[in-house]
Amino acid sequence: MIKILLIDDNQAVLNFLRIFLLQKEKYEITTLQDSSKAFDLLDKEKFDVLLLDMDMPEVTGLDILKHIKLKKIDLVTIVLTGVEDIDLAISAMKLGTFDYMLKPIEENKLIETIETAIRQKEIVKSEIESPGKFKLDDLTYKDAFKNIITCDEKIIRIFQFVEKFAQTDNSVLIWGESGSGKELIAEAIHKISSRRDKKFVAVNAGAFAQELFSSEFFGYEKGAFTGASHDKSGFLEEANGGTLFLDEIGELSLPIQVKLLRVLQEEEFYRLGSTKNIKVDVRIIAATNKNLFEEIKKGSFRKDLFFRLNINSIYVPPLRERKGDIELLSGYFLKKFSAKYNKSIEKISEPVLNCFRSYPFPGNVRELMNIINSAIIVETTNELRKKSLPNYFLSTNGSYKEFDEGIIPPTLNEVEKQHIKKVLEFTNNNKTKAAEILDISRVNLIAKIKKYELE
Repeated sequence: MIKILLIDDNQAVLNFLRIFLLQKEKYEITTLQDSSKAFDLLDKEKFDVLLLDMDMPEVTGLDILKHIKLKKIDLVTIVLTGVEDIDLAISAMKLGTFDYMLKPIEENKLIETIETAIRQKEIVKSEIESPGKFKLDDLTYKDAFKNIITCDEKIIRIFQFVEKFAQTDNSVLIWGESGSGKELIAEAIHKISSRRDKKFVAVNAGAFAQELFSSEFFGYEKGAFTGASHDKSGFLEEANGGTLFLDEIGELSLPIQVKLLRVLQEEEFYRLGSTKNIKVDVRIIAATNKNLFEEIKKGSFRKDLFFRLNINSIYVPPLRERKGDIELLSGYFLKKFSAKYNKSIEKISEPVLNCFRSYPFPGNVRELMNIINSAIIVETTNELRKKSLPNYFLSTNGSYKEFDEGIIPPTLNEVEKQHIKKVLEFTNNNKTKAAEILDISRVNLIAKIKKYELE
């Protein structure tokens, strides 16, 4: 039996939820109207799920969440509230809330959320109980990860979570910096899932101007706008039955977010210029390099969409946090690009490896790949030497060694500005190529160029 605790100062709400949940015959329900008794009850009894009201006298829902975090109480919390308060939602998320639902509660959605929460709790519990099993040989679907070059224990642990998440049909939100390998994780999820024989469609949401994204994403009917000379299906229809990977999800405009939310909730959408709804069966995997909590607070990302996407969450650490992978990846890219350019470069010199070890790689794996790609083109011996590395990298890399000499490190904005400046110099101001190296959209690059006055 799944033990559920309901805390709400409204007895009518408690009665409704208790009767509704008991119909499922697999829940054991405890209700509490007096929130001042919550601390004592949570400390003494063990529950699997907490359904928690936020706006209560004496002891608020936020107080209870803080107590749960402080005491490290093992349960999943789903907030039920009648007040749409963005700041409160952000605070609840940061305290570990699994989902945040507005009253009146949609019964089927509540059951779905509880079931998903229980499954995720079981996954986390299994990882805690077997902390030593972080070996590639222990994976069931090793082939799904063959394109991800790593020896890092954190990444292999992520693979274990991926194997479990992939076998559900839930949405997944992948967090991580640009170039850290989020799309490769998404591809692995697809390869393991029951949708593996259908299409995997990857879309960079930041690569399109907002006015174009809607027509590309949803498709359009002939005559929908000037130049629409024929019907066109969009990314959603292309991925029907399979998986749609949306990178840079934080770049979507609010109107597009509303339409995407409808797809997730209703499994249907409309082409531009059409009033006919189209049913679609697609799994959404989204990725972001932004702090979506802050985007929600600013009002640029919808809270309800966040919760729909963040049913399962994966964080991909940056390359600087997995130093052991730098040399491994360097060797892999050396072989790959030496073969591509028909070069006989057999090894990487120690000075080059030392540069790589001391550099924080703001562009992550993508940046390392592009540095080696560029260096191999100009290298004339059988060893990749420091003199073949891009000028921007050598000059930027030298600035990090100055930290040891007591010089105050630059701010992140200063580092980003100088890095973008050097990449633009390296590409002779080719913004498309620079955006590829930086692993951001051309639109984003132009915005940063304006921000830092680099033109």
